[in-house]
Amino acid sequence: MSDTQETEGKQRNVKRFMFLNRKAPYGTIYALESLEVVLIGAAFDQDVSLVFVDDGVYQLKKGQQSKGIGQKNFSPTYRALEDYDVEKLYVERESLEARGLTAEDLLVPARVLGAAELGALMEAQDVVLSF
Repeated sequence: MSDTQETEGKQRNVKRFMFLNRKAPYGTIYALESLEVVLIGAAFDQDVSLVFVDDGVYQLKKGQQSKGIGQKNFSPTYRALEDYDVEKLYVERESLEARGLTAEDLLVPARVLGAAELGALMEAQDVVLSF
């Protein structure tokens, strides 16, 4: 097999995975599990994006203090996503506004989109997993 054929074969096998994060960062395992699955997907060279809606926007909030609830603060891991080539982070505008947050309150850069824009983006994915 030529290098070109091998490269084309690999490109066809790349799937667009979107991870939809709806839950607050602590109190359930959803946020941490999502983050772990994202890192696994990225390690296998898949096209990975993350979306934060509803209470999921709190996962990216700066200044999280989880010591009082006896859980490790895993939010700094979001800063490592870029090292795994995970650069497609989106936050729903309506969810931010409903919680009194802005893009400046977020730990990492994320593109703020309205619900309709996010819906269109979801339609373009091969796989959407909700956490």
